[in-house]
Amino acid sequence: MEFYAVEQRSMKAEPMTLLTPALSIGNVGQLAVDLLIASLQTHKVGYLDDPCILPCIGNDPYHAVDKGELAVALEVYEEQDDDLRIVQQRAPVIKGSMLKFSRSFSNWANSNNTGEVVILSGVDSGKRPMRDIGSSPIRYISTANPDGTDPRCEALGWKKLEDYLPSSDAWRKLDAQSLQEEDEALKDTDLQMSDEMYYPSLPFASLFSCCKARGLKAVCILLFCSEGDNIQDAFFLGDALQIFRSLNTIGSRPQTWNVPYSWRSVYGPPPDPTMY
Repeated sequence: MEFYAVEQRSMKAEPMTLLTPALSIGNVGQLAVDLLIASLQTHKVGYLDDPCILPCIGNDPYHAVDKGELAVALEVYEEQDDDLRIVQQRAPVIKGSMLKFSRSFSNWANSNNTGEVVILSGVDSGKRPMRDIGSSPIRYISTANPDGTDPRCEALGWKKLEDYLPSSDAWRKLDAQSLQEEDEALKDTDLQMSDEMYYPSLPFASLFSCCKARGLKAVCILLFCSEGDNIQDAFFLGDALQIFRSLNTIGSRPQTWNVPYSWRSVYGPPPDPTMY
């Protein structure tokens, strides 16, 4: 993974909290990161290039007035007044390459003064325990304790992801692969053999395990959701993230969310009222 700085800009040298989405149900993590970039005083400092990410290019997603900037697959932003670095991922990982990408990403994070990695993702609401319907749809896992619990998240009333059991065969297998070198590791398909392997086979799990394997502090903030119009889910996950940030005093919460300009057409125009 290579970093290319925007002209006349560079990444800060001091330790930073690194925020990134993991591709998931409804792209909720990416949408929440878009909200944060559009709402905070962030600026683009560069791009990441990795052979595991499919290339893509598009117009500036945040501004109505064309500034001549293009959006690409992996972009790096920093908040001007706080120690927050954001990586926005706009394209999927090539099939079978998630572990390889996660190793590259965690190695890059580890070599660039990362204090903690925060990973945002959606998870399938069909996997949510029925007994918890009506409670908070937020789940988390963290490196703060060996069992995945984190006092900061518990203080917010969040529950640890029920199926995160570090001592189980599925999660131990993922942790073992995360420690291996790229040319020694098994293929991602080996993580997709049973229901027990469902969560360990998801992108957030690979990113989390690879960060943990390299000694990085990491926390995943997860939201149960379904495919469809996931804008409200993005607001919900963004609110949860900002509460977490305020708790850790790593940044101030925006008073209001600024909706990215590109969202005006993300799900097409609204229905014609004459239909009713």
